[in-house]
Amino acid sequence: EVQLVESGGGLVQAGGSLRLSCAASGFTFDDYAIGWFRQAPGKEREGVSCISSSDGSTYYADSVKGRFTISSDNAKNTVYLQINSLKPEDTAVYYCAAALAFHVVVTTEEYDYWGQGTQVTVSS
Repeated sequence: EVQLVESGGGLVQAGGSLRLSCAASGFTFDDYAIGWFRQAPGKEREGVSCISSSDGSTYYADSVKGRFTISSDNAKNTVYLQINSLKPEDTAVYYCAAALAFHVVVTTEEYDYWGQGTQVTVSS
């Protein structure tokens, strides 16, 4: 059974940091790209970052460059999203997803599996 389990969300003040984790199981981790998405109330789901498990290449949306860092521990089948200098507009449910690909994947439609999400709330 494929599982993607996010953790690490919470309530944090603006300017603070969080590290989100995405623990994957049930598929060959090295064959997949893992992406992070977020969805704020009333807004569409937004892709924020992606990492290729095979070659480590990364992608960041312009809105998060310089503040978000994605990394992968292939031995643990886990991907992390370090978020620094949090802003109230970062408030959203953050999801991780897996796409069968040996490169970064940007489009939502290419993702095969999704986690349940973890809430990030940033107070001003």
